[in-house]
Amino acid sequence: MNRLVLIIFLFITTLSFGQRNQNWEKINTLKVAFITEKLSLSSKEAQDFWPVYNEYQEKRNALRKKNHDQIRGKIKDADALTEKEAESLLALHIKIEEEEEALDTKFLKDVSKVITAKKTLLLLRSEEEFKRQLMKQYRQNKGGR
Repeated sequence: MNRLVLIIFLFITTLSFGQRNQNWEKINTLKVAFITEKLSLSSKEAQDFWPVYNEYQEKRNALRKKNHDQIRGKIKDADALTEKEAESLLALHIKIEEEEEALDTKFLKDVSKVITAKKTLLLLRSEEEFKRQLMKQYRQNKGGR
């Protein structure tokens, strides 16, 4: 565990702004290692788990991008919107939120078919732990500049 924290720390301290895609790939690689370690996946479980997880992540990222592209920029200019435009934008936001919720529910059902319920709960906890550690390292790195 301490070794993984050290690896994450070293990675975060070497981030540079010009390599955004490369950095996301590195973060994802660290996330895979972190989750694999936390879940103690057998080779059979890993073989079944990762395709389901990766498909979910791709779909989740597509929904986030859709949300960002279609809504976030317009919300910043909310004062300039008419009431009708605001209603339409709000309806779109709700629709995307519902799509995300449905995707999350489907993923949890699908993944619990390939790993145990306990490991599914550990997955949820591990993802949160990874995010917290990543943000902690980012804040420490940013503060040190």
